[in-house]
Amino acid sequence: MLFRQLEYFVALAREQHFARAAAACYVSQPALSEAIRKLERELDVPLVRRGRAFQGLTPEGERLVLWARRILADHDALKQEVTALKSGLAGQLRLGLIPAATTTVALLVEPFCATHPLARVRLDGGLPTAEIVERLRRFELDAGVVYLSELDTTELTVLPLYRERMVLVASDDLLPPNTEKLSWQEVTLLPLCLLKPRIRGRQAVDDALAAEGLSVAPQIETDSVDALYAHVGTDRWASLVPQPWNYIFRLPAGLRVISVTGAPASSDVGLVTAAAEPGSVLGRAFAAVAATLRLDVLFNPEVDAGHGKPVR
Repeated sequence: MLFRQLEYFVALAREQHFARAAAACYVSQPALSEAIRKLERELDVPLVRRGRAFQGLTPEGERLVLWARRILADHDALKQEVTALKSGLAGQLRLGLIPAATTTVALLVEPFCATHPLARVRLDGGLPTAEIVERLRRFELDAGVVYLSELDTTELTVLPLYRERMVLVASDDLLPPNTEKLSWQEVTLLPLCLLKPRIRGRQAVDDALAAEGLSVAPQIETDSVDALYAHVGTDRWASLVPQPWNYIFRLPAGLRVISVTGAPASSDVGLVTAAAEPGSVLGRAFAAVAATLRLDVLFNPEVDAGHGKPVR
C-alpha cells in the first residue's frame, strides 16, 4: 500500500467525481482509477460503487476513508515535526474562518508568521462553524476560528479568543448630537441595513431585541459585513456590525460607533484544533501563539488589561 493510493482515495471521497479527483491530484483519470482498484485488491474489500459514473463509496469505503485521512494527516505531521527539528517550522497552515473573523485573523497570523517565518498560511474564509469543525475532523484543516456557542467540542481543543459585540455604526446625520449610547428602542427607529437572519451576528441582534420585547425589519439585508459598511457610508442607513471590524478598519469621517444599552448582542469566538495526538504540528504552533494574545482586551477596552480573564 502506498501513500499515493490513499491520497487518490481521499481525493475521490472529497470530490465525489473521478475526473475532478484526478485533476486535484494532478494525474490522469485512468491512473487514479487503477490506483484505487489496486488499493481495493490489496485490502480485499470494495471501496467505490461504480457505474457509468462515480456512485459513492461502499459502506467499507466510508469506514476506511476515515483511516486513510488519519494516516495521511499523521504522515504530514511526522514530516512537519522532522522539518521543525532540523530547520524550524515550515509547511502550510490551513485555517478555516467564520465570516466575521476574516479580518481579525490578521492579528493572529502576523505574530505566527513572525515566530515561524518559514511557515505559509492558507485562509479558507466565510465558513460556518459546523463546516469548519467537520473539516477539522476530516483532517482538511489544521485549525479554525469559530463561534463557541455553536460548537460541539467532541475531539476538539478550544482556546477562547474574544467576545464579539455588535455595535451601531451610523453617520452624524442619523444620530442625535453628542450621543454615545442608544437603547434598542431607539435603534429600531433608525433606517437599518443588517446581516441576514441566518448569520450569527444578526442572530445575536435579534436575540437582544427579543429580550427587550422588540423586533426589527431592516430595509436592506446582506451576508457581507463589507456591504454593511458600504451602505452606511452613503449616510442613508445605520447598521450593527461586529466591534472588532472597527478596530481593523478606520471609519471614514462623519461616521460614529455607538454602543447599545440593554440586552447584549454578543458571541464568543475561539480557536479550535483537533485534540487527537500528535495532531497537526502547525495547528499546535498557531494555537500556542494565539494563547499569548489578549484580543478580548484589545476589542473590549472595558476589560482590564491587567486582570481580565479569557472569555468563557
